[in-house]
Amino acid sequence: MQEQIYNLIIVTGPTAGGKTAFTAQMANRINGEIISADSRQVYRRMNIGTGKDYEDYVIENNILPVHLIDICEPGTAYNVFDYQKDFYKTFNKINERQKVPIVCGGTGVYLEAVTAGYRLIDVPENIELRKELSSYDMPALTEKLSRRKKLHNTTDTTDKKRLIRAIEIAEYEASHPELIPEIPEINPIFFGIHYDRDTQRKRITDRLILRLKNGMIDEVQELLNSGIPAEKLIYYGLEYKFITLYLKGEISYETMFSKLNTAIHQFAKRQVTWFRRMEKRGTIINWLEGNLPDNEKLNIALEILKQHTFERRN
Repeated sequence: MQEQIYNLIIVTGPTAGGKTAFTAQMANRINGEIISADSRQVYRRMNIGTGKDYEDYVIENNILPVHLIDICEPGTAYNVFDYQKDFYKTFNKINERQKVPIVCGGTGVYLEAVTAGYRLIDVPENIELRKELSSYDMPALTEKLSRRKKLHNTTDTTDKKRLIRAIEIAEYEASHPELIPEIPEINPIFFGIHYDRDTQRKRITDRLILRLKNGMIDEVQELLNSGIPAEKLIYYGLEYKFITLYLKGEISYETMFSKLNTAIHQFAKRQVTWFRRMEKRGTIINWLEGNLPDNEKLNIALEILKQHTFERRN
């Protein structure tokens, strides 16, 4: 195995894989701090439905630092642009404290945003510019874009709408240089937890039953009672969508459970597809057999880490 120099550990895998507990054990062993990569755990009071599992972050009375959970109110906008910005700030601060940054989560687009070095900024539509550019032909648009940036590929220059959007982004970045994020060099090493298909399906269903017993319906009701519109909760999908529909009387409990259970299984399949795509593109994921005891999985991961070199590069 070729030695890799890394400055970030990522623990990922499909939902209901036990990522949180495993990551907490790893952080406790190697003086690490955890950064969540979950698109819904950023919201306060959305606890059971998003699987924050606070108890996993307490090991032998030691409360482990975990970042990018509970940072905004439900109903407010938070997207991949916000995550990338918040991640880099957190990553640098963890390095300053001489700790090891460990990402835990299965939101693939968040993982890709922070490891691929994309310079993401949330560029608004410029209606006037689009109207002006609509009269240009393709060669003129291509020439205009080339004055703003080097054209490394033809992706943006084969479709007029994409070309206009690329110019729109380039113009915005040129006039707002302060918004372009400073991207530290990220060299991640990936670990994934996986189960065979039947075990994964059972874990998903068993977890759903447990969360419903532990008050997930009450959690959604309290969010509705706090004034969050039903359509905003439905937007968060999965648990919040189907439980909201149940609480509004639009579906029965049995239908809610059945549809929600199916939706979570489908979500897990999409996650697996994402990880396979990452691997096809060259990302090496060190998969750990989920059925192994946690201490065995952790020892395997630590042995893999010993074969590589951790080096701060912020």
